[in-house]
Amino acid sequence: MLLYMSQPQEATSPPLHSVSVAGVVVREDGRLLAIRRADNGTWELPGGVLELDETPEAGVAREVWEETGIRVEVDELTGVYKNTTRGIVALVFRCKPSGGVERTSSESTAVSWLTPDEVSERMAEVYAIRLLDALDGAGPHVRSHDGRHLITVG
Repeated sequence: MLLYMSQPQEATSPPLHSVSVAGVVVREDGRLLAIRRADNGTWELPGGVLELDETPEAGVAREVWEETGIRVEVDELTGVYKNTTRGIVALVFRCKPSGGVERTSSESTAVSWLTPDEVSERMAEVYAIRLLDALDGAGPHVRSHDGRHLITVG
């Protein structure tokens, strides 16, 4: 009888990526849902790591609910964003609010509905672009960044 034994991964193996999801929640008046993160104080989209047993759409609905108290209907994928420094691939979906009341969570110190101009003022470039991409109707966009700045191709 032949047995197969797997070899331990070598220390030189490339790092694995994690997949996160985020929701661009757009109200009828055009305002966008954003949170101020509890861990670092930055303004971002509600979102987080996709769990193994859920679809991307279910994951974004769960994350938005957990972080903001807002229930959403997921419309469409608007962008894929890779953080080349941390190895995170984020799937961003445009959503419509369908219920709930804004509240903070253990992950957020503020929840606010921002205008597109306020998004550009409060958010770092790599997070603001996700909201702006979701509004332009030309997606899905595919972009890379180093955690601070977009990486332009070409």
